[in-house]
Amino acid sequence: MTKQTHAFQAEVKQILHLVTHSLYSNKEIFLRELVSNASDACDKLRFEALDNAALFEDAPNLEVRVSFNEEAKTLTISDNGIGMSADEAAAHLGTIAKSGTREFMAKLEGDQKKDAQLIGQFGVGFYSGFIVADRITVETRRAGLSADQGVRWSSEGTGEYELETITKAGRGTDVILHLREGEEEFLKTWRVKSTIAKYSDHISLPILMKKETWDAEAAKQVVTDEWEPVNKASALWSRSKSEITQEQYDEFYKQISHDTEAPLAHTHNRVEGRSEYTQLLYIPAKAPFDLWNRDKRGGVKLYVKRVFIMDDAEALMPVYLRFVKGVIDSADLPLNVSRELLQESRDVRAIREGSTKRVLGMLESLANSEDAAEKQKYADFWKDFGQVLKEGIGEDHQNQERLAKLFRFASTHADEGVSLADYVSRMKEGQEAIYYITADSLAAAKHSPQLEIFRKKGIEVLLLVDRVDEWMLSHLYEFDGKPLQSVAKGAVDLGKLQDEEEKKKAEEAAEAFKPLLDKLKETLKDRAKDVRVTTRLVDSPACIVVEEGDVSGHLARLLKQAGQQAPVSLPTLEINAEHALVKKLDGSAHFDDLAQVLFDQAVLAEGGHLEDPAAYVRRVNALLMG
Repeated sequence: MTKQTHAFQAEVKQILHLVTHSLYSNKEIFLRELVSNASDACDKLRFEALDNAALFEDAPNLEVRVSFNEEAKTLTISDNGIGMSADEAAAHLGTIAKSGTREFMAKLEGDQKKDAQLIGQFGVGFYSGFIVADRITVETRRAGLSADQGVRWSSEGTGEYELETITKAGRGTDVILHLREGEEEFLKTWRVKSTIAKYSDHISLPILMKKETWDAEAAKQVVTDEWEPVNKASALWSRSKSEITQEQYDEFYKQISHDTEAPLAHTHNRVEGRSEYTQLLYIPAKAPFDLWNRDKRGGVKLYVKRVFIMDDAEALMPVYLRFVKGVIDSADLPLNVSRELLQESRDVRAIREGSTKRVLGMLESLANSEDAAEKQKYADFWKDFGQVLKEGIGEDHQNQERLAKLFRFASTHADEGVSLADYVSRMKEGQEAIYYITADSLAAAKHSPQLEIFRKKGIEVLLLVDRVDEWMLSHLYEFDGKPLQSVAKGAVDLGKLQDEEEKKKAEEAAEAFKPLLDKLKETLKDRAKDVRVTTRLVDSPACIVVEEGDVSGHLARLLKQAGQQAPVSLPTLEINAEHALVKKLDGSAHFDDLAQVLFDQAVLAEGGHLEDPAAYVRRVNALLMG
């Protein structure tokens, strides 16, 4: 066949422009695509040779070779796979999205299809070569055809291609990229090797390049005629767990995470069913510096049939588990045309849900272990990652109960490590709620006057001091059937824990102090919604609380620090009728100043900030001198 010029089908000019300029965000992707296509071609030959061993000709070892010519400015990707006939070259290279791989897959049945390590499901991967090349030449011969039935296909990607018959001794395909000006970096061994290592390291076939040695006389690296593999050709996660040592797992983690420490834990599983995938996931021992950046991409690498697709497959792991590192290798995950963005689908959701459950399972194993060392591992994990895990309570309703069991808090019984299950197991007889208080620090929470009655009765209160806790509490309403109740909201109601005598005494105090309460309400009308006698105070004269449904003082401060406007609502002042300072109020000549000081002290004890500190100091000084 003499050289013939053909027009591409289907407005190829515009489509090629899209492929080479818009479809791929990273130009080095072209090498991944072409190596993947070469791997596919070898796999196709392997399958066809099951019925016709003669197709192997005199080269039974399948391989991919990558070479370059600096003078000619060409980069060549060669394989000794199935190759193409003239008709196949015209059909598959002359038509966008005419995928030979997809057609081949359609012909496979049963177990053959399951085992086929075929990668490219779209017919555009080949054209990604035009990202770096202004001309692509393909020389190919189909296995089983004579040497004089080789084919040369050539195009500048401008709407036409040339086709001619050549003599090609070896079967398979050579894709020759004539690089554009400015793309000389792909004529460097280190650049090509590093790209192959990044994207195609785990392709099961050997990927060979010519070895380089140091020429002392010329003082430079010289390319030899010896070929050497540049990929490992074995995916760690595809091997049986029994074949992998803990040291190998740890080294692989360090390689993919760039961490210097071994991971805290890992899980390695092959999932079969409607979606087939392998997962190798790690929990780091220490928090990364960018843990608090919620916009940070996830740490899970996505492979499809051991070919690297993306570094940060965020769709496969929820945001609150963004610290998880690892690999997910899918057998049949649907990708978009560029293979760089996941299409949201049932398969993607199934992998995300399955991976989330595996990670939570790892954490549960550590948290519930009877082994002291494992428990300590979880305690260390919680210190670094606990606040991030709390984000999941509002993001992952499906696993809300599992997450709540993993949470650890400080309480009036312990400074750390208290689980909600621990708390419930220690609840007093007749206690109906899980009590908590939020504060800016552990010290502020511990010494809050709102805890006095609880401390007196030995009732445990959770001390929540993380910034995320207020947000978490807007989604976590109960645990094990017990509601969570703030000790700083509403009138204190201890239910069965408060005896009748205490209730009666409180009612009598409220009645006796009614004139004083009315006077305080008038004096503090611009600062307090209400003033009432309380039973929650033992040693302190007063405290402030907010009503159920109102924004707590702690949350209001957090919103202000974040530059947001908190809903305006006045707190309620509660006074201890038994306290000497409160009794001194009645009939005092400095009633107004004492009332204001009492309120200011309650604000300070709650962790708040005074709107007019100078006025407070002035009143205190006047009272001290008076």
